[in-house]
Amino acid sequence: MRLPRKVRLALIGLEGHTGEILGPLPRLPEVELVAVCDPDGARLERAFAQRQPAPRRYTDLERLLEAESLDVAAVCGPNGGRAGRILACLKRKLHVIAEKPIALTRAELAEIRAAVATGNLRLSMLLPMRFASPFLALRRIVETGQIGEVIQIASQKSYKAGERPEWMRRRATFGGTIPWIGIHMIDLMRFTSGREFREVFSLKARIGFPQLGEMENVTGSLFALDNGGIAMLRMDYLRPETAPTHGDDRLRLAGLEGIAEYQPATGVTLMTGKRSPHVVTDLPEPGSVFIDFLESVYLGKPATLSMDDVFRVSEITLAAEEAAVERRIVQI
Repeated sequence: MRLPRKVRLALIGLEGHTGEILGPLPRLPEVELVAVCDPDGARLERAFAQRQPAPRRYTDLERLLEAESLDVAAVCGPNGGRAGRILACLKRKLHVIAEKPIALTRAELAEIRAAVATGNLRLSMLLPMRFASPFLALRRIVETGQIGEVIQIASQKSYKAGERPEWMRRRATFGGTIPWIGIHMIDLMRFTSGREFREVFSLKARIGFPQLGEMENVTGSLFALDNGGIAMLRMDYLRPETAPTHGDDRLRLAGLEGIAEYQPATGVTLMTGKRSPHVVTDLPEPGSVFIDFLESVYLGKPATLSMDDVFRVSEITLAAEEAAVERRIVQI
C-alpha cells in the first residue's frame, strides 16, 4: 500500500496486539516508527535496540508527546489508564489506533467520543479477528443470503490461563475478562450476522486458579437481538496446557435457511436446505486492522472497522460487563 505522504507513528505501550502495528510496517514504506514509549526502559531496550532505523525510546508519555512531531499514535499497554493515554494523544491532534478496550467506564468512552468529534480525528481499535479469513467468509455467507435471516448466534472463546502479568490480576487495571477478550467476539457476532444487540445479561466468576487474582476465568453473556433472536457468548480460561493451541474460538450463525459455523478444528462449515453440510474452502483473503485504518485516514476508503463500530461494540461490551457486576439485564 502506498500513502500520499510520510506518516510519523509512535507506539505507546508494549502489552497487547503490538504485532498488528509492527507486523505490517515492512509493507508500508511511508509509515515511519519514530518513537516508542513504555515505563519499563529495559524492556524498551530489549525490544527496539536492534531495530533499524531505531525509534527514539521514552519511559514517559508526556515527554514523548512534547518532543515528537507525530501523525498517528498506536496506544497499547495495560487496560487501566488506556483511556487517559488515548485522550492525551487526541489532545495533541493525533489519529489513534488503540488496543481494546478503549475505555473501562461509560464516562471514559463518552470523553473519548467527544475528543474525537471535537478534533475531527480518526479512531480505530485493535480487533484483528474481524479481518481473519474465516470470519470474512461467515459475513459473506450471510450477506449473500445463503442461510437467510440470522436468529441465533453462539460463540466461544476458550484460552489457557498461563502466567498473567500483575496488572491483569487486579480489576482496577484489568477491567474484566468480558472487556478484555469478550469484545472480540461481540464485534464478530455483529460483523458476521448483520444483527444489532438490544439488551444483555451476564454472569462471571473466578473459580480455582488463585494465581489469577481478580481475573475471572469463566463468563457467560446472553444478548437479545434486534429481530427478536438470541446471541450467546461463553468464555473461559480453562483450556488445559496439553491443548495444541492457546485458544479455541468458535462462532455459529443459525438462520432461517441454514447454519454456518467456524471452529479451528473443522474450519468454516455450511449447511442449507439446498446443500448438505460441507467445508467452505473458498475463503476471502485476510486483511489488516492497521492497514484498514490507514487507508480510511489517508486514502479516504470506507473502513471495514468504522468509528461507529468502535464506539458501538465498546458500548455493548461495557453493558455486558455492567450486567455481570450488577446481576441485572442492561439495555444497550
